[in-house]
Amino acid sequence: MNKSSLSEFLLLKFSEVWELQILHFILFLVFYLTATTVNILIVSVIISDYHLHNPMYFLLMNLAIQDVGQISVIFPASMANSLMNDSHISYSGCVAQVLFFVFFISSDYFLLTVMAYDRYVAICTPLQYEMVMNRHTCLQMITAVWIVSLFYAVLHTVGTFSPVFCSNVVNQFFCEIPHLLRLACTNLYMTEIAILSLSAVIAAGCFLFIVVSYGHILTIVMKFPAGQGRTRAFSTCLPHLTVFSVLVFTTYLAYFKPFSDSPSFLDLAVTMIYSMVPPLINPLIYSIRNKEIKSALKKIFCSYCNTMS
Repeated sequence: MNKSSLSEFLLLKFSEVWELQILHFILFLVFYLTATTVNILIVSVIISDYHLHNPMYFLLMNLAIQDVGQISVIFPASMANSLMNDSHISYSGCVAQVLFFVFFISSDYFLLTVMAYDRYVAICTPLQYEMVMNRHTCLQMITAVWIVSLFYAVLHTVGTFSPVFCSNVVNQFFCEIPHLLRLACTNLYMTEIAILSLSAVIAAGCFLFIVVSYGHILTIVMKFPAGQGRTRAFSTCLPHLTVFSVLVFTTYLAYFKPFSDSPSFLDLAVTMIYSMVPPLINPLIYSIRNKEIKSALKKIFCSYCNTMS
C-alpha cells in the first residue's frame, strides 16, 4: 500500500466487545460535555461582564477556547466510531486531525507561558503592569500565539504526511503523529523527527520560563506578611506548575519513546493524560476558583433564575 492509493486509516478500537465500546462512548461523552460546558461558560462570563475585560481574563478566555478546540478535534470522532463500532477515518480527515490538534496543543504551551509572564508582571512589577500589559500588547501577544501555533501545525502536518505509508493501521484512537510515523516506508519521516526535536526544545524553553517566572513570584510573595496573599499565590503557582509538568512529561513520553509495532497500554494512557487532563483541569485552576469569575457566574445564574420565575 502506498500514499497514492491510501484513502483512509484504521484507528485503534478500545475493545472488540460492543458493551465496552458503549462504555467508552459514555465515559468520553461525560468528559467531553463537562470540559466543553465549563470552558464555554468561562468564555461567556468573561465576554458578558465588562469588569473582566482586562489582560488576565482575556488570556483565560483564550485558554478556554483552546481547551474546547483541543478536545473537539479528537473526541467527537472517537465517540462516533465507538457508537457505530467503526474505526475508519479518511485520509483527509486524518490530515485535518493532525493539523488542528497540533495547532491547539501548541497554543496551550504558548498561552500558559504568556499567562505566567502576565502574573510575573502583575505581582513582581505591579506599578508597571498597566503600561506593560496594555490592550495593544496583549492583542499582539495573543495574535503571535495563534499565528506561531498555526505555523507549527502546518510544519508538523507536512512533515508527517510527506513519507510514503506502508500500512494504514494506526495503533491509537486518533491520528497521533508518532503512530503515523511508524507507518512510513521511507526515511523521509526523519524530517518530522527534526521538527519534533525543535518543538521539544521550544516546549522545554516554555517550561523553564514558567518555572523561573513563578520562582520570582514566590520569592516576592514570601516577603509579604503571612496570610491570604501567600496562600493564593501557592494555590495558583503550584497547580499551574504541576499541570504544565504533566503536560510536558506526557507529551515528551508520547512523542519520543521508542517505537513499537503493537498497541501499547502505556501509549494509550499517556495520550489520554496529555489530551484530557489540561482541558478539564485548566478551568479549575485558573478560573472557577477566581473570586471575580465566581461573582460573575452568580450574577448570570441569578439573572437566569429571575427570568425563569
